[in-house]
Amino acid sequence: MRILFITSTRIGDAVLSSGLLAHLIDTYPDARITVACGPIPADLFRDVPGLEAIHIMTKERSGGHWLKLWMASVGTVWDLVIDLRSSAISWLVPTKKRFVYRKADAHRVVAAGQVLNLPEPPAPKIFAGPEVRAKAKDIVGDGPVLAIGPTANWIGKAWPIDRFQRLVQTLTASGGVLEGAKVLVLGAPHERHMVGSLLDSIPPGQLIDQMGRADLLTVYACLERCHFYVGNDSGLMHLAAAAGIPTLGLFGPSNERHYRPWGPLARAARGPQSFEDMTRGDFQFDGTECHMQGLTVETVCAVANELWHESRTETTGDRIG
Repeated sequence: MRILFITSTRIGDAVLSSGLLAHLIDTYPDARITVACGPIPADLFRDVPGLEAIHIMTKERSGGHWLKLWMASVGTVWDLVIDLRSSAISWLVPTKKRFVYRKADAHRVVAAGQVLNLPEPPAPKIFAGPEVRAKAKDIVGDGPVLAIGPTANWIGKAWPIDRFQRLVQTLTASGGVLEGAKVLVLGAPHERHMVGSLLDSIPPGQLIDQMGRADLLTVYACLERCHFYVGNDSGLMHLAAAAGIPTLGLFGPSNERHYRPWGPLARAARGPQSFEDMTRGDFQFDGTECHMQGLTVETVCAVANELWHESRTETTGDRIG
């Protein structure tokens, strides 16, 4: 059986769709799978069982990237095409069955499950093999680790860096819920200049600096070894939740009803304004203003403490060793 799985160009949306792919793998364990996605999330699929190919779609003018996908796939008679991009491609390649995403006013994991009318939303799942997990162990080591995702794809969604500094200090200080924990700081290479003061504020023996230093699948495996994650609404937040660790996402001008981190140990925190109140009228989603000022360190610490204690009662398992 051959399956073509067309997913997102964005990390977060690709992660949120991964549970649907995992469902297909469970249902058709002998299937040969081709994943079509953007270049940034492509690495997340390299350890997928039954993977035949990853077709990387680099956006081109006049839809040239779609033409290339069609040329690469039209010569195969697919048993199943899953199109989460709602593109024309799924109707232009030969397939026995096709399922196409339809936009829904629901969390993106729920919407992914609706593509196949699944009775339960398919929780995100990333496949990581022993080699990448061994690499992650070398990076993170043992002991309690607090992971931080201090950047976002737009400044409007980025909580001020000085507040991340205070949060890290509070959570890891004597008497804090993560007292003495190492701090794993994650982000892309081009974002490093945004977090210099945060990196400088963490003692060298405590800091695990992975700003732009690891591929995404290794980042995921590193997160599996961590004990808590706090970060802005971003792909890293969704990776942390998929890794099964307590995950706190910080929200402002994005809708947590659609994009909160998914899982029993995942929570969202925001300031006093709802998404609807914050973005009403002529709100500019591409502006240069930070819209996270209303979210205080005290609020985030309170939610983090609550989530930490809740996670201690819900699971007694250790992180991956």
